[in-house]
Amino acid sequence: MLAKQLWEKYPQMFHMAEVGSWAGIQKHGLLSTSALLDLFDVRGKDRIAIEMCRRSKPVTLTHPLHGTAVIRDQKPLSEKRLASCLYGGISVKEWLRLLNGRVFFWLEESRLNTLRGAQAYRAQRQLVLTIDTRRFVEAYAAQILLTHMNTGTTRPFAHNRGRDTFCTIANYPFQKRRKAVELTIGREVHDMSSYVLKVEELGGNEPPVILWRTS
Repeated sequence: MLAKQLWEKYPQMFHMAEVGSWAGIQKHGLLSTSALLDLFDVRGKDRIAIEMCRRSKPVTLTHPLHGTAVIRDQKPLSEKRLASCLYGGISVKEWLRLLNGRVFFWLEESRLNTLRGAQAYRAQRQLVLTIDTRRFVEAYAAQILLTHMNTGTTRPFAHNRGRDTFCTIANYPFQKRRKAVELTIGREVHDMSSYVLKVEELGGNEPPVILWRTS
């Protein structure tokens, strides 16, 4: 796949975050769970419980300098079903740590809306970032990995997955798959304001509120 094909097919991409997190994203960047744990100095057993085990509910972190941050839950994922679909020798804990080390973007708005409309989230207010794919890819192409599936769910089907589920743009089998589902970056994106077209709060039976829009 060529980078040009990627942004022509998906001119915008999307990220869903906790309401109230935009100020932190502007200050610290869009951080993976692992990068956020580093920033908030989370170590030992507390870190293992967050980074290498399924989170059944959100986790709130506090720090004397950085204030408060919320790590999202992993309700769509079952450790038992995940264990049944992993290949290549990767364990459940290793897979969870791999996911927690990356930042994820939806390449289709329909995927975002499916997640927002899921039973666990439909009543909740969400922060949604709409991103210019071309500008982002031009800046981060060498770090981008693509997937053909939602790697953080085992519902309704536990599709097989392993380390090679993540492909570089050049190696992504576009002619075979015809679609990509997730675009991911390792660890963090520091300069999100350079690529974001719109930041809005959505859902919870309330009207949308635009918090930020590119000039």
